[in-house]
Amino acid sequence: MKIRFGYVANALDLWDASPSKALTFARYSSLPKEERMEKLKSVTAQNLHHTKRILYYNIAHQIELYRLSSSLVPLATHPEVKWDFITPFKREWKEIGDLIQKFKLRVSFHPNQFTLFTSAREEVTRNAVVDMQYHYDMLQAMNAEEQGLINIHIGGAYGDKKKTLTRFHQNLKQLPIQIKNVMTLENDDKTYNVSETLITCERERIPMLLDYHHHMANPTESDLADYLPRIFATWNDFHLIPKVHISSPKSEKAYRSHADHVSLEFILPFLKLAKELNQDFDIMIEAKQKNLAMHRLVEEISRIRSVKRISGAAVEW
Repeated sequence: MKIRFGYVANALDLWDASPSKALTFARYSSLPKEERMEKLKSVTAQNLHHTKRILYYNIAHQIELYRLSSSLVPLATHPEVKWDFITPFKREWKEIGDLIQKFKLRVSFHPNQFTLFTSAREEVTRNAVVDMQYHYDMLQAMNAEEQGLINIHIGGAYGDKKKTLTRFHQNLKQLPIQIKNVMTLENDDKTYNVSETLITCERERIPMLLDYHHHMANPTESDLADYLPRIFATWNDFHLIPKVHISSPKSEKAYRSHADHVSLEFILPFLKLAKELNQDFDIMIEAKQKNLAMHRLVEEISRIRSVKRISGAAVEW
């Protein structure tokens, strides 16, 4: 079994490399009209440059898994701003895409919690489609639709899960098929557990992304062992191997919050369970210390008997 590891957005040991520098609508509106577009382009150029720096860091450290920042383009979906963020940066998008292709990197996006298809309000669904389109446009600009995924949660329950899930399936029909084809669904820590998310994924033929920490915070009645083969099977008709999110609780009181690093003791039961299936998969580390937490965890896992480290961010068990 081979496991590759990755992290989210920012390489903390690179100086001033945030790919998520922001421009608020209030700040944008306060600028003279002739300066607004230049400011948008300036911030976007910074974010793309830093993304390229981070990808070079990943390549140097043999990290093949990376979640791109959803905030690469400021105000990209704001109804009063919407602007062409592709054409002025064709060269930059291509350079990033060329690195992804050449070094066979697996990239992803994770839109925020407001991108959901469960609301009864039509404007919420419309906004979700707009946001998914924005993320897909970035993948397309990088020519990374084959390597990239857009992961979201199902959303709220609105007091009636059964009715809400029916609405989810209905609302999802508004999403263009090419975007749905690069979409995954993740179980969450409060509302839709592993079982509910898995059934939804199987019905929609969407790969399920297991979040182990969320599962521990919002468990099912049955053991995870009863679901993991089916979760991995949702990837069978997909062109990428299964992917899992890993983090550990900040504390018993703040159980749902992510700790700075990942506790090997916390995730070891899952790793042993996955080992029984002998299925290659990828792990995205969702810890506050990002790449630093990833490096530490890879080193700790490498010390387990019968585990062999095969690259900077991958092991064989």
